[in-house]
Amino acid sequence: MIPARPVVRPSIDAPCARHVFNGRVMALLSTGRARLDDALYALGYFVVGMLLHLVVPEVAVRWNEGPAPSTGLVLAGLAVAALGETQRRVRPVLGLATALVALVGMVQLAFVPLAVMLVLGDLLYCSVLYTARRVSWAVAGACAVVAGGTALMSLVFEGGRAAVLVLLNLGLVLAVPVLWGREVRLHSEHAAVERERAEQASRMAELDRAAAVAAERARMARDLHDVIAGQLSGIAIQSEAALTLPDPDPAVLRRVLTSVRRDSVASLTEMRTMIGLLRADGAGDADPRTAPAGLDRLDELLETARATGLRVAVDDARTGAPAAAAVDLAAYRIVQESLTNAAKHAPGSLTGLHLDDRNGELVIELENDLVPDAPPGGGTGTGLLGLHERADAVGGTVVAGPDGERWRVRAVLPVPAAAEASR
Repeated sequence: MIPARPVVRPSIDAPCARHVFNGRVMALLSTGRARLDDALYALGYFVVGMLLHLVVPEVAVRWNEGPAPSTGLVLAGLAVAALGETQRRVRPVLGLATALVALVGMVQLAFVPLAVMLVLGDLLYCSVLYTARRVSWAVAGACAVVAGGTALMSLVFEGGRAAVLVLLNLGLVLAVPVLWGREVRLHSEHAAVERERAEQASRMAELDRAAAVAAERARMARDLHDVIAGQLSGIAIQSEAALTLPDPDPAVLRRVLTSVRRDSVASLTEMRTMIGLLRADGAGDADPRTAPAGLDRLDELLETARATGLRVAVDDARTGAPAAAAVDLAAYRIVQESLTNAAKHAPGSLTGLHLDDRNGELVIELENDLVPDAPPGGGTGTGLLGLHERADAVGGTVVAGPDGERWRVRAVLPVPAAAEASR
C-alpha cells in the first residue's frame, strides 16, 4: 500500500495577508471597465466644475479682491485637474501629480475653483486606497508634512490665529480624504484576508476529504488482499495439489474439492459483503451482512491450511475473555495471512501456531520450516506490509523473518476488555 500523502495545511502570514488586497485591486484595475469609469469621472468633474464656474463663479478660494481670472484660464486649469482623474485608479499617484500641477497654476492666479479642490480630494483618496502599502503611507505622510509645515510657517510669520486657520483648512482638505481612504483600505484588506482564509479552509477541507478517501481505499485494498486473495491462494494451491496427484484417492480428492468449494463460497460471501458495504444506499440488498471475522473462526482457517498440505500444530493457551472486536479481527487476519504465506512459500511444511494472552496482550506466534527448493511465489511484499498495518491499527507490533531454519512470525496485540473498548 502506498501511504497517503501528508496533508499540508497552508497558513496566512503577515506578508501574504498584506498583499491579498493589493493583488485583487491590481486584477480589478487591469480591466477596461476601470479605465472607462475613470474617464467618466474625469468628464463628470470637468462638466460640474465648468457649470459651477459659469453659474456661481464666486464659489472658489481667493487670496485678493482683484478681478477673477478669465474663464479660459479657469477652464484650462480645470481641464488639467480633470485629466488627472483619468488615472484615479490605474495610476492614482500620477493623477494626483497632474492635479497638483493644476493647483499650483491656480494658486499663481490666486483663484482655486471648488471643483479643483474636489478633484484633489478624490485623487488623494484614490492614492491612499489603490496603491501599494508603502506608497499609501508615503502619501499620508506627505499630506501630514505639508499641513504641519504650512501651519508652522503661518505660526512664525502670521501668528497663532493664522496657523490655526491654516491647520483647520488643510486638515479639512487633506486629512479627510486621507483618513477616509485609510479606513476603507483597512476594511477592504480585512475582507480580502477573510475571503482568502475561507478559500484556504475550503482547500484544506478538500485535502482532508481526499486523504480520507485515500485511507479508505488503502483499507479496502488491504481487506481484499487479506480476505479474498488469501482464500483464492488456498483454492489455487489445493487445485494444483489435486491436479498433480498421479493416482488420486477418491476420498482425498473429495476432501480437497470440498475444501475448494468451501473456500470459494467463503470468498463469494466476503466479496458480496464488501460490495454491500461499498454501496451508497444499500437499496435492494436483502442479503444479511456477515459479522466481522475473529479467532472464533480459527478452526476454519486451520482446516483450509491443512487442505493445502500444511501440517499445522496448534497450541492455544488463551484463558482470558474474548478480545475487543478490532483486536480479534486483526488477530484473525494476521493468522490467515501467515498461514497463506506458509502454504504459498513452504508447501507441505510443518507449521506451529501458538496463541496466548498474558499481561494484557495477545501473543500470536507462527513458525514453519523453510523449504529451500520451494517454487517461487512471486510475492510483492504486500502480505508482510498488511501484517504490520493490521497490528499498527490496534496499537500492536509484528516481527516476521527467518529464524535459523524456520520462518517465524510473532505478533503482540493489546487486549483491552471488549466491554471497555466499546465504551
